[in-house]
Amino acid sequence: MTVKTVDVLLVGAGAMSSTLAMILKQLDPTLKICVVERLKSVAKESTDGWNNAGTGHAAYCELNYTPENEQGDVDISKALSINASFELSLQFWSHLVKNKILPTPSEFINRTPHRSFVWGEKNVAFLRKRFELMSNHHLFEGMEYSEDFDVLTQWMPLVMQGRNKKQPVAATNMSRGADVDFGSLARYMMDHLETQDNFELLLNQNVEDLKRSSTGGWSVLLEDRETKVTSRIRAGFVFLGAGGGALPLLQKSEIPESEGYGGFPVSGQWLVCEDSEIADQHHAKVYGKAAIGAPPMSVPHLDTRVINGKKALLFGPFAGFTTKFLKQGSKMDLPSSIKGNNLKPMMSVGMNNMDLTRYLISEVFQSDRSRMNSLRDYFPEAKDENWRMEDAGQRVQIIKKDESGKGTLEFGTEIVASQDGSIASLLGASPGASTAVQAMLDVIEKCFSDRLENADWKEKLKTMIPSYGESLIENKTLLNDVRSDTLETLNLNIS
Repeated sequence: MTVKTVDVLLVGAGAMSSTLAMILKQLDPTLKICVVERLKSVAKESTDGWNNAGTGHAAYCELNYTPENEQGDVDISKALSINASFELSLQFWSHLVKNKILPTPSEFINRTPHRSFVWGEKNVAFLRKRFELMSNHHLFEGMEYSEDFDVLTQWMPLVMQGRNKKQPVAATNMSRGADVDFGSLARYMMDHLETQDNFELLLNQNVEDLKRSSTGGWSVLLEDRETKVTSRIRAGFVFLGAGGGALPLLQKSEIPESEGYGGFPVSGQWLVCEDSEIADQHHAKVYGKAAIGAPPMSVPHLDTRVINGKKALLFGPFAGFTTKFLKQGSKMDLPSSIKGNNLKPMMSVGMNNMDLTRYLISEVFQSDRSRMNSLRDYFPEAKDENWRMEDAGQRVQIIKKDESGKGTLEFGTEIVASQDGSIASLLGASPGASTAVQAMLDVIEKCFSDRLENADWKEKLKTMIPSYGESLIENKTLLNDVRSDTLETLNLNIS
């Protein structure tokens, strides 16, 4: 059996692993890094454009990031955090563009206005309150709001054509929003990494087992999915960035920190229009309000997307239930993830989230006609013949044990790391790839804290991400400086 020794082993070749590998290589080119991927190519699961439920998440338009409580108070704290995190991603990508590591920005990111759209008096009142809070913060400076039918028609003509003018409507507009093709972005980063010394990408490799090595670090058993030949990699540090496949691998590690975690898988489908005559009439991401019980990635939105260089309109996603953790996974993923230490949390989540259960059942049994009717809430004159169904990717929501030993369903992402920092895993789904840089900085701070004590690493991080170590939420001057640079570098300025 072939045995390799590396400093860093990353499992999964999507947005997270490509980002972490790139940051680490910039920090220390001598690090020996290996990425293993179970598929035959890079970024073909959750990161791929057709599988990604939402791209360019900056909390400009996603209403689920600004919840309203029973008293009518709107909380924008999560939106502030997500927006600040996305700004870190923009800074890092700008650094890579300036250093010719990434190609022309339009190959992976394009300016696409972000708009929230609601109808009905109660929803209009909510959006008005949300706008008042957000527009008063420097992160959301420039946000526009209108209840004027003619203004909304200028912002999103397809959405307003054929709509009842007597219906109360409102929208917000953020012109500097972006659409990101994370599949292309991850592949560009991996292509560059493969030209570097001390880096290796192994495709079509399944992680069969991982355990602590007697000499320190981890011993990971791989099997080639085609030839069935096994090999072993010994690594000082392991990152599990395998999307929905991360939870089973984390469980195999048997670290105490993994106990009590479970996963709730949600599938999805898109309605897709690639007719250029229609697609060219809509240039925005238009998000509405989610149905009661809907998971975050199921917030309805009519999206302009540029995937592999081609423009399309996507509407959805329509959620569904499956026992697979990956689009190309196994129906046994969920059953095999149930362990003694997470059985109680998973059962309590099932019993206490009946709204979600009912929502998923209703989504699964929706007819094509019903899905088209949902689309017509956002595009009243949509015609059946111009749209087709496309399967989206899998998302696995986090279930974790609470203080009482029961479970809570988490609609975010979370880093789970061992106490000694030798292994870390990213769990969860939303906001996902858009905040990959912030998530991977968290991994580095948790697992490479000794290296961060070196001034050299801190200086390099400040070069890559000028706002590193400072708060963009609190520092308006810093935000304006870095945002001016990133918008210019990435060609996202409003023309």
